[in-house]
Amino acid sequence: MDKPTVQDIFNRFYSGYLERHTPSPEQTKAATCIMNCKTGAYGANVDVCEDCGCIQIHYNSCRNRCCPMCQALPKEKWMVLRREDVLEAPYFYVVFTVPAELNPIIYSNQKLLYDALYHAASGTLDEFCADPKYLGAKIGYLCIFHTWGSEMNFHPHIHAIVLGGGLNAQNHWKGKRDGFSSPSMSCPGSSAASTWRN
Repeated sequence: MDKPTVQDIFNRFYSGYLERHTPSPEQTKAATCIMNCKTGAYGANVDVCEDCGCIQIHYNSCRNRCCPMCQALPKEKWMVLRREDVLEAPYFYVVFTVPAELNPIIYSNQKLLYDALYHAASGTLDEFCADPKYLGAKIGYLCIFHTWGSEMNFHPHIHAIVLGGGLNAQNHWKGKRDGFSSPSMSCPGSSAASTWRN
């Protein structure tokens, strides 16, 4: 038996979920896209071999960014392009989380508090790395926001890829190859924690 896909799970359980919950319009759209992706609901392309007449039908994908069925190729193309931007320097992996007790408040105020979490994470990175005790430079980083944990529970957190170096006040490169002397830190005004990993 083939391993079940996310689409299989939605097709089997989504109707029961709707009996107990009312998803937002955005969630409804994503669920509908996932259930209909590559099923023919969005049309199809037909290839015909000029030599043997063999016909192949390729059903169109939904192209929803939340759908795991059709975003693999765009993701790979994006990664190839990003590799061209990578500097010859170390990078560090940082995760910013918030206490689970705040999850109901965040869920009820998503637009405001997601934005606040982004600002807290970026402010922490900027302030931490500008401190001469740790690096003393203006750094570069890439942040990716996730609303769900690995167990599909509501768990807002930010993943950050942080360049291990930056420009000092004289616009000269200052690197940090051996990690940062502080293994963890907190976002200003919250107890969001992060972990540095090379």
